[in-house]
Amino acid sequence: MAEGARSNLRLCGETDLILSMLFLGFVMGMRHALEADHVAAVASIASQRQGIRAISRHGLFWGFGHTFTLLLVGGTAILLKVAIDDRLATGLEFAVGIMLVVLGAHVLWCLFRDQVHFHAHRHNDGEIHLHAHAHRGEALPHEQSPHDHTHPEGIPWRTLLVGLMHGMAGSAALFVLTAAALDSPLWGVAYILLFGLGSIAGMAALSALIALPLTYTARSLTRANRALQLIVGIATIAIGLSVIKQSGSLLFA
Repeated sequence: MAEGARSNLRLCGETDLILSMLFLGFVMGMRHALEADHVAAVASIASQRQGIRAISRHGLFWGFGHTFTLLLVGGTAILLKVAIDDRLATGLEFAVGIMLVVLGAHVLWCLFRDQVHFHAHRHNDGEIHLHAHAHRGEALPHEQSPHDHTHPEGIPWRTLLVGLMHGMAGSAALFVLTAAALDSPLWGVAYILLFGLGSIAGMAALSALIALPLTYTARSLTRANRALQLIVGIATIAIGLSVIKQSGSLLFA
């Protein structure tokens, strides 16, 4: 009788530990989304778009790409019980740094090349929203230039690819070690899934916050909006260079 009670207590203790680990995975995923290189990547993409809904959508797709790679790479590593090579992880971090520099440079290039600015636009159903556009290469004066535009709702492939790249980066190996500590490989995969869902939730919330100043300044403060884009571009390049320096010192040592 006493042995059965001890067995039940042990089982309850193990269940509580597993549930705590899975909850920790979700929380760590949300925190993971707030790392500087993730914030910089999504901010650089969001800086050229307006509206909380549109920008949050890009944050979600970043999270989907990030989670897909985590499940594919991390799940495979756990199920096959193989370690992720440190040099490979460092090389991926180096690639992420290069990607950040390119994203930041693209923001600055578009900012100064296209002279992007914003207009309020009314649809036939009465809905009013803001949109960004440029008049590069047009011969007509601004006031005579047409401002018609469309609203494509296709998959934002660039954002998705950025998420995929971040999911493969070396920081993912840190949580794989935690997931591998669980007894069952299936629980380890569940941990990765919850970690990924946490990163999706965290990035969606962060994207909504990023959208607030961008949308507000676009309404009547075009110069302030352009200044924000300038700051985002420079900060993204700076973070990218920092990642390149740190990972490069290990990769080429």
